[in-house]
Amino acid sequence: MLTSRIVVDRDFVISALDRRVFGTFVEHMGRCVYGGIYEPGHPTANKDGFRQDVLELTRELGPTIVRYPGGNFLSGYNWEDGVGPKDQRPTRLDLAWGSTETNEFGTNEFITWCRTAKVEPMFAVNLGTRGPDEARHLLEYCNHPGGTHYSDLRRSHGYEQPHGIKFWCLGNEMDGPWQICRKTAQEYGRIAQETAKVMRWVDSDLQLAACGSSQRAMPTYGAWEYEVLDHCFNEVDFISLHAYFRNDKDDIKDYFTVIEDLDYFIKEVAAIGDAVAAKRRSPKRIMLSLDEWNVWYKAHTPADLRKPGWPKAPPLIEEIYNFEDALIVGGALITMINNADRVKAACLAQLVNVIGPIMTETGGAAWRQTIFHPFAQASRYARGQVLRTKVQTDTFSTKTHPDAALLLSSVIHDEETGAVTILALNRSTTDDMQLEVELRGLGEGRKVSFASELHHTDLKAINSKMAPNAVTPKDRTDVAIANGVLSARLKPLSWNVIVTQSA
Repeated sequence: MLTSRIVVDRDFVISALDRRVFGTFVEHMGRCVYGGIYEPGHPTANKDGFRQDVLELTRELGPTIVRYPGGNFLSGYNWEDGVGPKDQRPTRLDLAWGSTETNEFGTNEFITWCRTAKVEPMFAVNLGTRGPDEARHLLEYCNHPGGTHYSDLRRSHGYEQPHGIKFWCLGNEMDGPWQICRKTAQEYGRIAQETAKVMRWVDSDLQLAACGSSQRAMPTYGAWEYEVLDHCFNEVDFISLHAYFRNDKDDIKDYFTVIEDLDYFIKEVAAIGDAVAAKRRSPKRIMLSLDEWNVWYKAHTPADLRKPGWPKAPPLIEEIYNFEDALIVGGALITMINNADRVKAACLAQLVNVIGPIMTETGGAAWRQTIFHPFAQASRYARGQVLRTKVQTDTFSTKTHPDAALLLSSVIHDEETGAVTILALNRSTTDDMQLEVELRGLGEGRKVSFASELHHTDLKAINSKMAPNAVTPKDRTDVAIANGVLSARLKPLSWNVIVTQSA
């Protein structure tokens, strides 16, 4: 049996965990909006047309903030098309995904959905086909109390009070050749700077995120971040990262190392932001928004990305997640939590159907995909201060990663409730792991208040309409704690959550 040991002390803290790391994403793509969160004819639909079965699962998933309306869709979107009387809204071609957009669902419907789901909205402005002028008009429409053209237009649409949206993304993946009106780093850096400037003149109480590279593999990665931030450093708070994890080799050991790559990615972008700050001799630190991340590699064919004939809400990139994908999502969450000093927001992409933790049938059932579970548990239990861990564990090797830890873990201390939450991923493919966690300075007589494991003997096991709970966490009662040391046995290839409370 393997043995691993973690030592933590309540006084050795990485950072407070920003709850916005448990965000998700709704884009006008495929069946995420239409047939996902919004389906007026569905048996569970409320008066606003929102699927209440999806709302219930969303609340269980526990996202804190939701990004909208895109995504690649954003770079061709006119926000004015999606407000006002629905029978007067234009139908448009969506060039990003080869679909027909009815605009039946838009800004105000999304705000109403967010209020119903009890999540914070994160909005994005189109810096592809549009620019600073349209961005300031949208912000005025959303956030200004009244007495101006756009704020009064919102009021005439039935929303007397401003929406108060505080987190805004300045475009989407503007370095990508697939993007409508792609920009060079210089072009984008300048338009991001000017857009941020005028938006803050409309509302000074905003947090703004500039676009980083679309992925770490982009040929301009690194240079893009530096040049963009060199333009807009003073005007923005965040730079975005996008990361999609693949298992092309169908090798679980190799697949696990995408988690190491994510950690490198986070630290590299933070270092670039610090280099731009150093050039200015500035104490300001640019924070990171990992506002698109997930597993995505199976539903990645041309037919998954686009359907012929400009259909309305066709099924697109509807990834079916298996047990090993859930382990990757759990590991990615641990990595983001352990970088809590710089990762202050993140969005699992997307929420429903389109590479989503929730799947639905149009007109029918809704169920949890495998990746739903680690996200929901982390969001529920990971609260407070992320503690610095001293970890002793064995390693495994791949061609690209010769020294990868078998145990990945986070320890989070909630000072308000006294709870200490341990997230632990055993990446051994064969061996149980005896884990000990020494909890220093966290009070005598602690007890285990909750423990569960996510484990399955088949890495390819999935959840489906017919078997929605094939992969689901199971409570455990065999975790012990004595003299400030917690002991637990972790199955190979398992995601574990353990919560302790003061006596």
